[in-house]
Amino acid sequence: MTCRLYVGNLSYDTTSESLRSAFVRYGEIVDLHVMVDRYSGRPRGFAFVTMASREQAARAVAGLNGMVLDGRALRVSETQMRPPNDDGLRKR
Repeated sequence: MTCRLYVGNLSYDTTSESLRSAFVRYGEIVDLHVMVDRYSGRPRGFAFVTMASREQAARAVAGLNGMVLDGRALRVSETQMRPPNDDGLRKR
């Protein structure tokens, strides 16, 4: 089962490639998205990384949370499901 991780406090200079190279040491990366502002095209300072298993994700959190990448200490944690809205749909 895959596990999605939140990666915060990214430098605006961090690229998908540099983030991928940090995470690949801990296991197989299924998906990686550095969030970008739709109007300016600039990175927003956070990303989501999906690892192939919970064990790999746990190793990545233990190894990368607090690690300095491009001059910033990363905040890495497992994503949490958002609670449903009143209409039963997840908030976006």
